Amino acid sequence: MPAVRSPIQRHLAWLEDERAELDHLLPERVQTSPLWREREDLVRRVPGIGPTTALTLLADLPELGRLDRKAMAALVGVAPLNCESGSWRGRRIVWGGRARVRTVLFMATLVATRHHPVIRDFSARLCAASKPKKLALTACMHKLLLILNAMVRHGTPWSLAASS
Repeated sequence: MPAVRSPIQRHLAWLEDERAELDHLLPERVQTSPLWREREDLVRRVPGIGPTTALTLLADLPELGRLDRKAMAALVGVAPLNCESGSWRGRRIVWGGRARVRTVLFMATLVATRHHPVIRDFSARLCAASKPKKLALTACMHKLLLILNAMVRHGTPWSLAASS
């Protein structure tokens, strides 16, 4: 078994080196592109959006700002979809979409529920209406994504008045 483990350890070390190199390469590429730098600056101004979220949105969601709100929510997987069949009526659920974007957006939304006034108030309103915490957080993810989509589409920086 030690004979097999050594090549595996070398390969894992190589993969880790490649990942570290890519972690430095992507921000450099964003800084050299005027379009990406402008989009990153727009997105980073939103409370709750950090460097990882901004880079993920740029790299994994190039449609940001180009699609309407329903298509964008469905693409990321935060659109409420009916779960019905025949006469059976169920609840709306969210599924599908780009998992990596959704994962990063989830973490950004957790931060936004504390620091983004619009998202914080929206979350508080849903929780006060006895909505489950996960449902409220998913709805906040949806709202944050739509705010980001509109900002990028119109090229306007975040402001409290524009997000309300």
